[in-house]
Amino acid sequence: MIRIATWNVNSVKARLVNLERWLKETIPDIVLLQELKCIDEAFPRVEIEALGYNVETVGQKTYNGVAILSKFPIDVELRALPGDDNDKQARYLEAFTGSVRVASIYLPNGNPYPGEKFDYKLRWMERLYIHTLNLLSGEDAFVLGGDYNVIQKAGDVYNPEAFKNDALYQLESQTALRKITNLGLTDAFRAMTSETGLYSWWGYMAGGWPKDHGVLIDHLLLSPQAADRLRDCQIDRNPRGWSKPSDHTPIWCELED
Repeated sequence: MIRIATWNVNSVKARLVNLERWLKETIPDIVLLQELKCIDEAFPRVEIEALGYNVETVGQKTYNGVAILSKFPIDVELRALPGDDNDKQARYLEAFTGSVRVASIYLPNGNPYPGEKFDYKLRWMERLYIHTLNLLSGEDAFVLGGDYNVIQKAGDVYNPEAFKNDALYQLESQTALRKITNLGLTDAFRAMTSETGLYSWWGYMAGGWPKDHGVLIDHLLLSPQAADRLRDCQIDRNPRGWSKPSDHTPIWCELED
């Protein structure tokens, strides 16, 4: 089996102790990280490599940033999502590693809604749609994992009314993501369960974590070739309960190698 995980760490420097602990305890083969909030040179490469991982990053000062950690050699394919040479935000990293193509995705939040940031989100999703089409034209097993910043349905949020004016829960966002998945991708977690009320993000304010006021916005989307190898997918809630946690928690899937 090969275990692939995604985790928005919300600052890799602030979360390094937790990241190291989680890697030691769960030993995933491939990890897709988002929201590094540091430039490439500031990534804690030495500490992560000491745990047996190869590391590739696309960093950015203060904001964004994505990484791929792998027990296997990493052959980087893309360091940005195609379609807009003027987009300098560090939100996409794609590579081939361990018999599978993977991409670490930090999809734009889009708030405040409406506005330019929401328009950018939709443009970014259209670019992802076009790129996914191109990926599907090949024969690679691939996993597009990351923080998609889209609440797909009411059962994926503790209180839909609280998000009625949020960019994450707009019909346009949901439609754009559905357009991508309808190309033939499999949501690994939803392939394992249809249970609602299971989340991957809880806000820091107003007791979001202890009250389980969460949303499900982190996903592993699989190509048909990868979906044929899917054996399990789970949300690991444990790191959200640790000291100084990220507001996200990891989600992982296992594929037959």
